[in-house]
Amino acid sequence: MRPGAKGQITADPLSWEGWPARGWERVDRFARDFLRVPKGEGAGGPFVLRDWQLDVVRDLYPVDVRPRQALLSIPRGNGKTGLAAVLALYGLFADEIEAPQVLVVASNEQTSKHVYNAARRMIELNPELEQRCHVYKDRIVTPQTGGEFYALPATVAALQGWDPSLMIVDELHVVTRDVWEAVTSAAGKRRESLTLAISTPSDSQESVMFDLVKYGRKGGDPSFVFREWAAPDGCAVDDEDAWAVANPALGDFLHADAMRATLATTREAAFRRYRLGQWVGSEDTWLPFGIWDTRGVDRELEPGERVVLGFDGSASGDSTALVACTLDGHVVPVKIWQNPKQPGWRVPRSEVTSTVDAAFKAYDVVELAADPWGWRSELEDWSKRHGERRVVEYNTGFRNRMGPATDRLYAAVMDGSMTHNGDRTLSTHVSQTVATQTAVGAIVHKDKRNSPRKIDAAVAAIVAFDRAAWHTRKKGRRVVAY
Repeated sequence: MRPGAKGQITADPLSWEGWPARGWERVDRFARDFLRVPKGEGAGGPFVLRDWQLDVVRDLYPVDVRPRQALLSIPRGNGKTGLAAVLALYGLFADEIEAPQVLVVASNEQTSKHVYNAARRMIELNPELEQRCHVYKDRIVTPQTGGEFYALPATVAALQGWDPSLMIVDELHVVTRDVWEAVTSAAGKRRESLTLAISTPSDSQESVMFDLVKYGRKGGDPSFVFREWAAPDGCAVDDEDAWAVANPALGDFLHADAMRATLATTREAAFRRYRLGQWVGSEDTWLPFGIWDTRGVDRELEPGERVVLGFDGSASGDSTALVACTLDGHVVPVKIWQNPKQPGWRVPRSEVTSTVDAAFKAYDVVELAADPWGWRSELEDWSKRHGERRVVEYNTGFRNRMGPATDRLYAAVMDGSMTHNGDRTLSTHVSQTVATQTAVGAIVHKDKRNSPRKIDAAVAAIVAFDRAAWHTRKKGRRVVAY
């Protein structure tokens, strides 16, 4: 089909007389009667929605009050592109909405075209649809209904000025919070509209998708539909029964031998995330996904409690953290400073010093262990005020020390011998920390150079826990500066 307008459309408008009312049954019949599988297994044949797909469509298109938002978390290979294309074309041709506007949004324009191209091919395979629309390079238009279908990149600028009746967000796990807010602000202007996100899990808890997953798991909001396909926690990566739980298309158009071949050449964390729908973090995340949260308890520091303070500071616009650890291994942030997304923001050094002074006054501080980089003059000042033996340098760049310290906290998290107070920012920094295994232990760092994902609070926690453990084991031993 040649892109562009074909001249004046002369075919009569599609009639829905005798069809089911607007809702899931009409979606099902529209797919069967008008749409063909665009490629792959069954290509060219009628698009028959599977039972599990119909369950989703029932929730998205009830005959009474429709939801406003929906999230489908599903592994790769289960036909999400085809399902999205079916819903997009139903919204464009058959939903009987005045001037429907269907938008498909993805991380970039090329990715957004996956759904668009599938929908375009479905139109090519049905003359009745082809005769009633204009197909352009970047949009499909139905003049008889005033309908439009666009594929857009997930940028704030690209999402301004729209009035969608259906917004499909493809691969939410790579969409930023700012973009999601732009998506949701664009929707909701009509009496009926749906924002549908379809995605594999993200590699971080610091993502808008994880926030929506937690909200969906709670339930209780009829305006928000949530469906999650994931293998059971703790399953073996080669457990094919668990594969079937996570992959509703397995044994249909997704084949077990292809999954086995993928497993043989894919790292475990990636396979669990992309093929089993599990939240496991990135391949080199320091801690197993979710384990830190299980160590959270309702406990704050008591006045006068004996603690060790760990400090990791930034010289400019990065984050800075002061974290306390009790001698029985309970970790609590005293204060975390991070850029509130203001240009030119710098760490408030005088406030940091005031917070350090207040901590020494509020608690029985055994030691303040601080990375000296960029803060040497402050360390000298703190040492004069609070005692040379209680303020020590702790070089976090010294691998022979940092590796064992990191492994010490890792072991305590894994065996449950440490706890923390559930501070959200600290938990986020821990979840964003990745590690490289070395001969002296794990060396923690950001996921990439100049990454916006901060880890300073996690580093300060490692320092505080390490020194608290040292003082617990070596009571009375002289403190040594590094």
